[in-house]
Amino acid sequence: MLLERLYDNDLAQAGYFIGCQAERKAIVVDARRDIDVYLDLAREHDMQIVAVTETHIHADYLSGTRELAAATGATVHVSGEGGKDWQYGFDAERLMDGDTITIGNITVQARHTPGHTPEHLSFLITDGAFSQDPGYMLSGDFVFTGDLGRPDLLDEAAGEVDTRFEGARQLFTSLRDTFLTLPDHVQVHPGHGSGSACGKALGAVPSTTVGYERINAWWAPYLRKNDMEGFVEELLDGQPDAHAYFARMKRQNKEGPQVLGPLTPPTELTTEEIDKALRKDEIVFVDTRSHTDVHQGTVAGALNIPGPVKAATFGAWAHDPEVEHRPLVLFAPDGDTARQVRDHLLRVGIDEVSGYTTTLEGLPRLIPPRIGPKELEGFDAALVLDVRNKTEYAQGHIPGAHQLSAGRLLANLDALPTEGTVVSYCQTGARNSVAAGLLRRAGYDVVELDGGYADWAARKQDQNLSAQAG
Repeated sequence: MLLERLYDNDLAQAGYFIGCQAERKAIVVDARRDIDVYLDLAREHDMQIVAVTETHIHADYLSGTRELAAATGATVHVSGEGGKDWQYGFDAERLMDGDTITIGNITVQARHTPGHTPEHLSFLITDGAFSQDPGYMLSGDFVFTGDLGRPDLLDEAAGEVDTRFEGARQLFTSLRDTFLTLPDHVQVHPGHGSGSACGKALGAVPSTTVGYERINAWWAPYLRKNDMEGFVEELLDGQPDAHAYFARMKRQNKEGPQVLGPLTPPTELTTEEIDKALRKDEIVFVDTRSHTDVHQGTVAGALNIPGPVKAATFGAWAHDPEVEHRPLVLFAPDGDTARQVRDHLLRVGIDEVSGYTTTLEGLPRLIPPRIGPKELEGFDAALVLDVRNKTEYAQGHIPGAHQLSAGRLLANLDALPTEGTVVSYCQTGARNSVAAGLLRRAGYDVVELDGGYADWAARKQDQNLSAQAG
């Protein structure tokens, strides 16, 4: 049996390629939307992808299940659990608790493990050529390394009200009645790693075992004592901000993402073409450089989506394709970088990239306004905006600052003053540059705090030390 983990560091998301080497057939679980990585792996091992499935209706990325099936002719399998409100809206084979998919010598058994979402499935994998008992679990957003999938995203992303409490109780039951009934040796391969907003304390180790989690996980003592209410309270406390784009992902994944078909590289555009489109307001210009480069000068009205490493994350914060119906033009150092950024954006449903440029010459320029921590003391700001997560804010912030994380800005612009200057900051500057760009494009007067909270806090500490010494 071949089991390969395909990990996207941008969204901290893991998909899995499982192949039977005897019959050269494979199944892919939780595919992302730019599917070449799975097709390449199938060619490398001379295997045919005959089935695709996913653990649940995802909220943090746009599923590639339908895209991969269209490219390979594979059969699509999705959860049929969760009740009438949580059924997929496209044709596929429905999996219920205990149903199996056979891939050569391999058996993939669906287990209903609700809590993170009502329809959530985990998959027990049996390598029939080696053993007749399950040896692996693909746990999706049920069990992570050292943590659990958060049960509050339906409230945050799908517009539900107080489903978090029932979801948390369902997670407790899923742990007790399914996960902890498995042998200790079963290897657990989760759907996310450290950095994902789908939990609050995910580990960076790519896999774990049932036995390790049974002994060491934070939730284990609550299960041993059968303390469901204590478990619920601890699970729900301190969950990170849910990004606003999660609602769009949840809806599109439930309905069925658009199938794109084969992709061609982005086209390099001339300065004249871009300038003309900018003057007609026909495009959204995206600067893919780091915030330090952008601060030296960018195109007026540009979004800053640093890439390609975090382009999906930052892109989903900065641009909603359902609200702004204009294609993106990327400023990138070369065509390969532009292609990589485009591929990352596809993972969050930003499909319209009309081209790229490698130069800013001849385009309308802007140097983003900034102030330092010292200048902030006397600055007349309508609002000081902290775009870090609420957990960071709670650990320390500039007095009087209003917290609204960068990933929630697009859905909460009405919380900001329409007149006066907004001074925005994050920890060091990268997230704030993304936030400031989207705010300027939305018409707000924004000044960025140079060096972010880190420099402000360092200055405040120096002042306190000087005062003590004096």
